[in-house]
Amino acid sequence: MANPSSNFSWGGPQSKPLTIMLAVVVAATAWSAIDPFDYATWFFESFIGAGGIITLVLLRKRFPMSALLLAVAAIHYVVLAMGAKYTYAEEPILSWLRDTLDLSRNHFDRVGHFMQGVTPALVMREVLQRRTQIGRGVWLGFCALTTAMAFSALYEILEWLWVAAFYPDVGPEWLGMQGDPFDAQADMLMATLGGLLSTVVLARWHDLSIDRLPKRTIKRPQY
Repeated sequence: MANPSSNFSWGGPQSKPLTIMLAVVVAATAWSAIDPFDYATWFFESFIGAGGIITLVLLRKRFPMSALLLAVAAIHYVVLAMGAKYTYAEEPILSWLRDTLDLSRNHFDRVGHFMQGVTPALVMREVLQRRTQIGRGVWLGFCALTTAMAFSALYEILEWLWVAAFYPDVGPEWLGMQGDPFDAQADMLMATLGGLLSTVVLARWHDLSIDRLPKRTIKRPQY
């Protein structure tokens, strides 16, 4: 009997969304790595996103993700690459907007944390829908949303530990707080809003994207 996981092949119809995502990621990484603000910062801001992309590639045969999720992952990675290159406090597009509108800070970090809620929520929503009997409904959205919130909290803890270990004298500057004492709380709020986008606004499109996957990849347990 043929191994069903071997049906995936580069160049086949199932590989197109993954190929597009990888092309975007490679281009964004190459651009971001050219003369970044600081290579240590670049590495920290990039490695989690790169790890996520590598995981999606490794799972391409056994658990290929929906086209919508791969598109969101590509967009999220571009945001990470921009933040890694310039730092979130100095990203030029939002710096121009800050100066033009006389805003109190550069809000690009809020964009990053919003995406930090969108992507994990979609991932959890897809995994639960395809591997459990939870079904499409309120509980699926609740579990996906709380996963996004938990991931955001974990990231804030990792940032704190990184600064404590390597940048103890410039913590607020490295974290990009920009004078906001409630920066971490605002970041987690943005991730929560991103999670709500995935679980409420994008839910219908996500379901349709999942339905286009090969049936063999959807294996719900039988009780």
